[in-house]
Amino acid sequence: MILPEHRWWAAEPLWRMAEEYGFAHGWTYDHLGYGSLVDKPWFDAVPTLTAAATATSTLRLGTLVSSPNFRHPVHFARELTALDDIADGRITLGIGAGGIGFDAHVLGGSELPASARVDRFAEFVELLDLVLTRDNTTYRGEHFTAVEARRAPGCVQAPRLPFVVAANGTRMMRLAARFGRGWLTTGRYTDDLNTWWRSVADLSMRFTDVVAEEGREGRRIDRYLSVDAAPAYSLSSVEYFRDVVGRAGELGFTDVISHWPRPEEPYAGKESTVEEIASEVLPEL
Repeated sequence: MILPEHRWWAAEPLWRMAEEYGFAHGWTYDHLGYGSLVDKPWFDAVPTLTAAATATSTLRLGTLVSSPNFRHPVHFARELTALDDIADGRITLGIGAGGIGFDAHVLGGSELPASARVDRFAEFVELLDLVLTRDNTTYRGEHFTAVEARRAPGCVQAPRLPFVVAANGTRMMRLAARFGRGWLTTGRYTDDLNTWWRSVADLSMRFTDVVAEEGREGRRIDRYLSVDAAPAYSLSSVEYFRDVVGRAGELGFTDVISHWPRPEEPYAGKESTVEEIASEVLPEL
């Protein structure tokens, strides 16, 4: 995870290094502003990934996560189609219901309760899927409308670029099982590391049950764990990162996502640790 906070002359080397070090995928946040960094420099995710696509050749790229807080499926589908074309089919779209922070109120709208955000997201992902896979889509929902939205030329990846759906609750997990090539969790918020890992185990087992309930057992759904949601930074040391990867694997996760180290919090760390992990840990995976 490389935050979209740097001017491109400073960001480009990070994306190149992520590929050269052998990481499988590189992600960025899709927010209008984020947490304690809201008054700091910040750039949009789509042009950032477009630039990253031209600076790399094998690294899969994606947003983690995009949301309906400020994106409409029809226009977003056009952006994603162009992005997937420029990246020659290396884009994975991470999507979620959207939080209640800066993104939710900066456009002047009212913040929605959790149940309403899930309702809105259900429309968002359904309509986005339709526009990316059908030649002509007309749709009318409570939150989103489309009138004869066109697909052409469509994504490079068929039938569309893959979705990774962020979900901790059952309703969101059902959407992940239905629409996702991947499921993402951050675990439950806690200040205790062991409690966090227990929450991750519980969520993983619950997702297994949901996949079965939705009749999706035979369908490939990768499992992504955002490991820096834990009360410890995953790249604090080589030894800790190796432990994180091992524990995630034991719980059935196919992928872990760490944040590129920053000189200050959040995610304060050293780039030398990333280099050591690339030489000592990644070849073992």
